[in-house]
Amino acid sequence: MAGRWIETWEPEDETFWREKGERVARRNLWFSVLSEHIGFSIWTLWSVMVLFMGPEYGIDPAGKFFLISTATLVGALVRVPYTFAVARFGGRNWTVFSAVSLLVPTLAAFWVMEPGTSYATFVAVAALTGIGGGNFASSMTNINAFFPLRRKGWALGLNAGGGNIGVPVVQLVGLLVIGTLGASHPRIVLGVYIPLIVLAAVCAALYMDNLRPVKNDTGAALEAVRDPHTWIMAALYIGTFGSFIGYSFAFGLVLQTQFGRTPLQAASLTFIGPLLGSLIRPVGGRLADRYGGARITLATFAAMAAATGVVIHASGNASLPVFLTGFTALFVLTGLGNGSTYKMIPGIFHAKALAGGLDAEAAAAHGRRLSGAAMGLIGAVGALGGLAINLAFRQSFQAAGTGTAAFWSFLAFYGVCFALTWAVYLRRPAPVPTRGRLGYAEV
Repeated sequence: MAGRWIETWEPEDETFWREKGERVARRNLWFSVLSEHIGFSIWTLWSVMVLFMGPEYGIDPAGKFFLISTATLVGALVRVPYTFAVARFGGRNWTVFSAVSLLVPTLAAFWVMEPGTSYATFVAVAALTGIGGGNFASSMTNINAFFPLRRKGWALGLNAGGGNIGVPVVQLVGLLVIGTLGASHPRIVLGVYIPLIVLAAVCAALYMDNLRPVKNDTGAALEAVRDPHTWIMAALYIGTFGSFIGYSFAFGLVLQTQFGRTPLQAASLTFIGPLLGSLIRPVGGRLADRYGGARITLATFAAMAAATGVVIHASGNASLPVFLTGFTALFVLTGLGNGSTYKMIPGIFHAKALAGGLDAEAAAAHGRRLSGAAMGLIGAVGALGGLAINLAFRQSFQAAGTGTAAFWSFLAFYGVCFALTWAVYLRRPAPVPTRGRLGYAEV
């Protein structure tokens, strides 16, 4: 796929951006969102498939939690190579390939989704859907290169939010099938997505571009790995995106297992939280552009801790309305935090470059270089938070029959994230050059 290559790309040049750059960047953004959206739907496919798996499948709740954990794990691991694939093959070319590859897990699930299939086969097919999680890393790395620093919060938030909406959409498709035909027709959900995957690949081939200046930088990758801010942001991203994806996978199972909801009742509720969390993610990016990512992230973790307290209270008292209220609030807050944390990443490296004495143009280039290398690693570690959430639920239900113990562990972690954000990015502003101030509160 030779593709369409853009030889020169200077988004920080306001004239270039106004006359050409913005139009091209926006076009690539919209079709990146489409591909990433389908990728998220396939990645979280088993959060829907398990709702179709009644007693005739012979799989207990712990086994179902393990299925969705497998998809989460693979999705986290493939994010690292997907990040570097953009520079190696081109953003357009890799988007086409990664979209087409989604046919593999979808067709495999279509083939095996019936009672009598072995559990090992289900685990293998669930693992295949994890490649959909990699689409996020390549898409974010690609869009990060298209937009100037002053617009990254909005662009990355919109790109990620549009992708995240793939979670509630596939759950809505599952609800529609269960509500109209019952829980014995899971293949219809899969049949809906096969032509959509083809559409995403064709659109990427026709309307997206490759950026020639974007190249893999081994030195930048090693520098990002050694930089403590990469790992600090990875921890914060576990708290935001890890929570979002983990809760998205587990919500329906929690409702079925702890509150005795039927597949239809669970499906009618599971999509609401992921939908709201996805829609608000660009708002988190926009707020971070205006008020600073660290400030928005700090407030988000404080609110997430409060919402988790509500969920713990409802879980202990078996109050479904209060539980739904608290859990929905958690989804909304994770969406805000997703937007603000991703805005922080390029801002942190840009601020450090300015503090080191680089001029504005060199600092912007340095920020793009290191943030592009760091995003894949941060995204992968953050997605592993979703695995931790699913495993915590599995252990909690095995040991006590409820998810209360898991929620207590989540509350403690949000407290750690709050303290880390304040101590590193708000307690002490970063050193700054004499020509202007840019503290970490502004990243």
